[in-house]
Amino acid sequence: MIDGVHVQATIPPEDQVPFIGRKRVPTQNVMAVCDFSMKFIYAYAGWEGSAHDTRIFFSALRNRQLKFPKPPEG
Repeated sequence: MIDGVHVQATIPPEDQVPFIGRKRVPTQNVMAVCDFSMKFIYAYAGWEGSAHDTRIFFSALRNRQLKFPKPPEG
């Protein structure tokens, strides 16, 4: 299962604008991945609160350095 959640963040006032979401407080968008036993196997944090879940997911897929878990090929 993959899901995103907004977590309230403490950001310097001059950097807050991109982190302010629809609730008008600064948040970070955190994507978490669980296996079928509901154990966390991956987390990706630090995205500004205005970032869409799909944008974060595709970023994790494209960036090999993030080591997003993928099924074996073949």
